[in-house]
Amino acid sequence: MNLQNLPGQPHFAYRGDALYAENVALAALAQEHATPLFVYSKASMLAALAAYQRGFAGRNAQICYAMKANPALGVIQVFVQAGCGFDIVSGGELERVLAAGADARKIIFSGVGKTRAEMCRALDVGIGCFNVESEAELEVLNEVAQSCGKRAPVSIRVNPNVDPKTHPYISTGLKGNKFGVAHERVVATYQRAHALAGLQVVGIDCHIGSQITQEGPYLDSVDRMLDLVEAIEAAGIPIHHIDFGGGLGINYDGDEPPKADALWAKLLAKLDARGFGARQLMIEPGRSLVGNAGVCVTEVLYLKPGEQKNFLIIDAAMNDLPRPALYQAFHEIVPLRPRAEATATTWEVVGPVCESGDWIGHERVLAVQPGDLLAVLSAGAYCMSMASNYNSRGRAAEILVDGSQAYVIRQRETIEDQMRAERLPYPTV
Repeated sequence: MNLQNLPGQPHFAYRGDALYAENVALAALAQEHATPLFVYSKASMLAALAAYQRGFAGRNAQICYAMKANPALGVIQVFVQAGCGFDIVSGGELERVLAAGADARKIIFSGVGKTRAEMCRALDVGIGCFNVESEAELEVLNEVAQSCGKRAPVSIRVNPNVDPKTHPYISTGLKGNKFGVAHERVVATYQRAHALAGLQVVGIDCHIGSQITQEGPYLDSVDRMLDLVEAIEAAGIPIHHIDFGGGLGINYDGDEPPKADALWAKLLAKLDARGFGARQLMIEPGRSLVGNAGVCVTEVLYLKPGEQKNFLIIDAAMNDLPRPALYQAFHEIVPLRPRAEATATTWEVVGPVCESGDWIGHERVLAVQPGDLLAVLSAGAYCMSMASNYNSRGRAAEILVDGSQAYVIRQRETIEDQMRAERLPYPTV
């Protein structure tokens, strides 16, 4: 076949009969680095970021990469160099963004369970803002800040009770979710924060979920947020920035989420109409920046035809690609070198982990033989970030492609790496 881009992943394309990431053949990377192997396109990340930058052109806005989507240092550095801030949810993520060269003043610390040690460290390095998620956290952060002789900059994360129309595990803005302060308690919580000597109110935050593919939930949450800003400021508490979170979806299986620039044009129109257009704005995209920037390359190990199902066993598993097992998620699977002469068969694509839940794709029509290489698409977000050592499997290597250059940004994990921190309690024989 001639040059043919993959749906939703324009920086991955077939050239002749070989699949490329930008100008690098994926098969060559697999031969050099083995499989399973994650490969990311820098150009894809920057193209996704550019859509947000276009949407915010001329505005006082800060784009903060939600690094839980993919915390690889090499990925973080791409966004550091592009001028982004970062949304973090743990002390470990704080250390990662600092190690990659991030400006601490552009870091937002979210998450419902911040520890005192994490708060203290974040205050020491001078992060830009804590997104406080409960009234109890507000009191603890005030104590920690005063004990450190500092004032903690805070915004309060609002739970607006807006249905994001996504998987229940990644919905965060409904009353039944653990995140944020209930809409009805927000003004009183701001009044308490304003009264505490160790805190400085700087903004308001809202994040309703992930893999959102409709614009309606965003528009609803904007209206509710602006109502709250008016009520809070009427109580004498100024709000310097408004943070609308992230959550915009990507194309996994014919999904058609709004384009970031088109979505923000509508959201900004609402802000302008209500007199908030000049306010500092923040956004925390994660999946939409990196999800379609990555693939997982995997080898076909065995073909196992059966009476009810045919199993195609690959060397990637649920520990590498947890989304199908966790969310029943869909990832397109394509061959690196299509076999035009072979007969296609319907397969259950599964991994070698000893769980029936270790599946990567149901009922996929593929023409393959053992030893063939496949690419699991849209694997740049919530794959390696959620990978594990289940079955004592080492985590995969990661490659960042920049034009014709391929950089190893994570070496393949060995069994020695896995056991390094462990100790035998008794002498060996």
